[in-house]
Amino acid sequence: MEEARGIQYGDRREAPIGVFDSGVGGLTVVREILHQLPAERITYFGDTARVPYGSKSRETIIRYSRQIIRFLMTRGVKAIVVACNTASAYALEELRPQVEVPIIGVVKPGAKMAAAVTRNGKIGVIGTEGTISSGIYTSFLKDLRPDMQVLGKACPLFVPLAEEGWLEGEVPMLVARSYLEELCHSGIDTLILGCTHYPLLRPAIAEVMGPEVTLVNPAYETAVSLQNLLQEQGLRSPGIHKGTGPLCEFFVSDAADWFNRFAGRILPAGITNTRQIPIEEY
Repeated sequence: MEEARGIQYGDRREAPIGVFDSGVGGLTVVREILHQLPAERITYFGDTARVPYGSKSRETIIRYSRQIIRFLMTRGVKAIVVACNTASAYALEELRPQVEVPIIGVVKPGAKMAAAVTRNGKIGVIGTEGTISSGIYTSFLKDLRPDMQVLGKACPLFVPLAEEGWLEGEVPMLVARSYLEELCHSGIDTLILGCTHYPLLRPAIAEVMGPEVTLVNPAYETAVSLQNLLQEQGLRSPGIHKGTGPLCEFFVSDAADWFNRFAGRILPAGITNTRQIPIEEY
């Protein structure tokens, strides 16, 4: 089996970037990477059989993340992006010493940008129950500025809205108003979209929060951080693409057809070749 043997690239710069998420939300990170690093290959895994991660225990998320990283390493990746806020919060630091390639998450880049753009030191964070309860954004932000005031709000219904394509209209606006009313009156001037699904609902979130609140998209900031990391490590693709494999490949643990349809709404080119794999075997 190809996955069992592993893929080797003669020039490490030609190897793909591994990206994984609990499902489809990480495609917003892929979209930003494709935009900012168009010469790079990408291997994406979405754990669609075990989504959502936000309600799972830390131990379970670490186990899932370890399996996915093992799979991505068989694809010969040169770096890994944990494109899931919950996995970034619970698993990244635990697994970093066990990974042979550079690995980054989406939390720290988003926190750094929020700290840089806030004018009054009051920052809101919206995300899954797991991300908010972990306090990971608060921890990073207070490391950067101890006087920072951070308010978190779990917005679990944003994920199914995004996945069903309910991005505009009365329903997402009603849900956004219900979730964000408290933050609107809290005095924050910056709001971190702390779930990879949430940029898809940016218009509704922006309308509710108003023009005085800056929205920070960690997906964009992660692509910037990845670009810097690859440059520092001498891993930027030369853009020649001689050798093994397609430019982008997609894998899931379930529902490949549904994934293809959703990805078609997110990425610039249609996807039809997503492969389902038994991730628990890794």
